[in-house]
Amino acid sequence: MKIAILGARGRLGAALVRKWGSRPKKRGEKAPHTVRAFARPELDLLDPKTIDRCLGKKEPFDWVVNCAAQTNVDACERQPEQARLVNTVAARHIAERCARTGARFIHISTDYVFDGRQRVPYDEEAAPSPLSVYGQSKADGEFGVLAALPEAIVARVSWVFGPEKASFIDMLISRALGHAKVAAIANKWSTPTYTEDLADWLGALVAADAPGGVYHLCNAGGCSWREYGEHALHCAADQGLPVKTKTVAPLEIEELEGFVAERPVYTVMSTARFTNLTKIAPRPWEDAVRDYVRDYPPY
Repeated sequence: MKIAILGARGRLGAALVRKWGSRPKKRGEKAPHTVRAFARPELDLLDPKTIDRCLGKKEPFDWVVNCAAQTNVDACERQPEQARLVNTVAARHIAERCARTGARFIHISTDYVFDGRQRVPYDEEAAPSPLSVYGQSKADGEFGVLAALPEAIVARVSWVFGPEKASFIDMLISRALGHAKVAAIANKWSTPTYTEDLADWLGALVAADAPGGVYHLCNAGGCSWREYGEHALHCAADQGLPVKTKTVAPLEIEELEGFVAERPVYTVMSTARFTNLTKIAPRPWEDAVRDYVRDYPPY
């Protein structure tokens, strides 16, 4: 496949470039795909002309994967028009471009399209009801993408971590290496998503030429930020990292006065649709975190 990856310097985009387009280690093997990576300044989602230049090659792409977005939740609240242009308008523009060239399109979205008021995992049929400008801009982006290109795939992800860019795990372990007390939010729940696994799941959708629509892609199970962090610290200790604590003190989300946007408190998602299509059951988030800390220990 000839694949364009937009947002190639982000955590997921960089992982896709590495896993899908890197040269195999064994002689004679070919890379799984021909990948063209686009990132700033070549790609600026505030300027539709740069999208057209990136995707307007003589040989059209088979697939376009859009990992680019404004994901800073509080920045979106402060600059709603920029959030709309990047997460809504640009997303639809990419879908329209793919419709003209015949490319399949994967658009990465978020669990923040939900309000977090239910206490069972959200499936793809659950109606979006975002609480923040960020969530609304992403929900509107999903709608625009599927209106312009019904065969597009919208992949909702949550709490993404991986080796290309530091995330919550890295920051918490790094803090525990120097401090005997660490804390994390105990009353907000979702599911971590490991980019190594996510790249494979997206690859499975490409290989299956999957039908369009919404798919939830995350590791199995759910946890709070506190549970997530405490498990990561235990994994770090098991790997011999000299963390000064394996206990994470609880914080209430209401205590964090620095937040501008309202966050949904429960966004665990069901991946049943993906599993029914591909017969792949995402592994538990605990196993993914353990492998990440073993293979990419933060120092």
